[in-house]
Amino acid sequence: MFAIRSIAVLLLVLAARPVMAAPAPAAAKPKADPAVAVLLDQLGYRYEIDEDGDYKMTMSVDDDRRTQLVFVRSPVESYGRYRVREIWSPAYRSPTAAFPGPVANRLLEASHDLKLGAWVKQGGHALMVVKIDADADAEALEDAITAAVTSADEMEKELAGDPGSDEL
Repeated sequence: MFAIRSIAVLLLVLAARPVMAAPAPAAAKPKADPAVAVLLDQLGYRYEIDEDGDYKMTMSVDDDRRTQLVFVRSPVESYGRYRVREIWSPAYRSPTAAFPGPVANRLLEASHDLKLGAWVKQGGHALMVVKIDADADAEALEDAITAAVTSADEMEKELAGDPGSDEL
């Protein structure tokens, strides 16, 4: 009887011990798409690769008095037979998670008038997003970058009401 109780107590003690799990492997850092680097190098753009593996550039606008951030995303999205790459340029940061009504309405109106790209909300930020064929050439990528940067800078000036401010 004593042996059965001893075994039962031992099993309870072992069951109550914290189980030491093996540490989770570190998440792999996203890799930059080398095809983007080839195109940006052809265009003579200076860039850095951010923590998401995207190409980040600071572009001069408005006769070099202002700058605008732009990201050429490395991931390629697919829909059916379409493969799409995105170019992002931020223009607005909301003081709250939700955009004020007039800002949201203005972004929707502006999206209607755009020939290339659209306004999207990501967290508390408004981003100009231009989507192009993932296999686009350097000229098409340059057009998309220019469209994103120009539209984002114009909207930033309009919403900020401060022509000298380019901080988000």
